[in-house]
Amino acid sequence: MSIIGIILIGLVVGLIARFLKPGNDSMGWIMTILIGIGGAIAATYGGQALGIYQPGQAAGFIGAVIGAVVLLIVYGAVKKG
Repeated sequence: MSIIGIILIGLVVGLIARFLKPGNDSMGWIMTILIGIGGAIAATYGGQALGIYQPGQAAGFIGAVIGAVVLLIVYGAVKKG
């Protein structure tokens, strides 16, 4: 996948994660993209390593959103602390 594709998927995943997580997440577009990309990478490698899903399955996108929500929670805890 190209860099542009990764950035766009990261943006979409990050926006969905920010929408699903309650509370105020005051961060810009770049941080949203980075959180989305981080969640996608963590979910992709973690889910495939555990055998939860195979490459190209829709569960990978759902896992990426869940991973991004977890990263948002961690980011919020680190930012406050």
